[in-house]
Amino acid sequence: MSVTPDQHAIRPFTFEFPESELEALRARIEATRFPEKETVADHSQGVPLETMQELARYWAKEYDWRKVEAKLKALPHFMTEIDGLDIHFIHVRSKHENALPLIVTHGWPGSVIEQLKLIEPLTNPTAHGGDASDAFHLVIPSMPGYGFSGKPTSAGWDAEHIARAWGELMKRLGYTKYVAQGGDWGAIISDLMGVQEPDGLVGIHVNLPGTVPPAVEQALAVGNPLPRDVVLANDEEKRAVEQVGHLYQNIAQFLMMASRPQSLAAIADSPVGLAAYLLDHDAPSLEMISRAFAGQTEGLTRDDVLDNITLFWLTNTGISAARLYAENKTPFLGAKGVKLPVAVSVFPDEVYQAPKSWAEQAYPNLVHYNRLDEGGHFAAWEQPEQLVNEVRAGFRSLR
Repeated sequence: MSVTPDQHAIRPFTFEFPESELEALRARIEATRFPEKETVADHSQGVPLETMQELARYWAKEYDWRKVEAKLKALPHFMTEIDGLDIHFIHVRSKHENALPLIVTHGWPGSVIEQLKLIEPLTNPTAHGGDASDAFHLVIPSMPGYGFSGKPTSAGWDAEHIARAWGELMKRLGYTKYVAQGGDWGAIISDLMGVQEPDGLVGIHVNLPGTVPPAVEQALAVGNPLPRDVVLANDEEKRAVEQVGHLYQNIAQFLMMASRPQSLAAIADSPVGLAAYLLDHDAPSLEMISRAFAGQTEGLTRDDVLDNITLFWLTNTGISAARLYAENKTPFLGAKGVKLPVAVSVFPDEVYQAPKSWAEQAYPNLVHYNRLDEGGHFAAWEQPEQLVNEVRAGFRSLR
């Protein structure tokens, strides 16, 4: 098949959301019909009514989308077509010579907004406590069906396909040596890039590493006891098994996306319904977000949370993003056979803390492993300074 020149073109991209769309959003929020209060005093039934009511009040009355929109518009955005789908990405080049190209991938329920706090310290390290030798050129794409990227109209855009597309993207940008980073889906995609080994990729950094031994994940995923030949060598491994088992026992929303994403139509119609669904990712994150809307300041702010949810609403990507789970054929937390150099950062409030022994088995070329003192699943968003330090340290030996 012949390829016309414009099929591989890198096109500048701009966006504009008219005030009428924001007014319509506020009207929908104010018209929300809430359910009754939960019958428990904890988060075991989902997002508390009190949290959702305060979120809705703040969203409709005080929140200002234009603030984050201005931050986004100040960055260079681009679009390119890969395998028939428009892929959006932010591309920020460092002023420092010998900067290392880095592609960073967000997760669910995320977007490029997750990475905004990383851009300045990674591209301009001398202004943020680092050395010029720590500089990166950053490529931050929106996954298919998320944010400004195109929405697949047919099946096939799974994590392996996205990983191949990211290799093609970096090739089109002219990068002959680069690294990849991610958490959540971004970690899975970075892992798969490590398996595929596209030309130029020299290593990956993940903050939700795929280290669970296959036999362990296969058993826990269906609620079975571990096989008799599986030996847990230390307390870290025992704790990880408990955490992974708990995760698989409490993933109702992920199973819904994996099996019946189109039946989630209500999240395309109700902004507060969308918000509740996106907030209920994992227990520590939900508890932190609930505290934020109760007036406490830690990790994510109310604006952080609503910046991301508002982008989902304005781009109407609640369902298209959910379909990634239906496409998935890859073990979420299992070892995938990465041979390239890998750096791992373990945050204490992540859905599981990967034991170093598992990381060494899953990643035979493990070049960095560190357990952090604070932070959870959304590390780039919640603890950007710590993640920046981890990315710098993790890739230092690969420059």
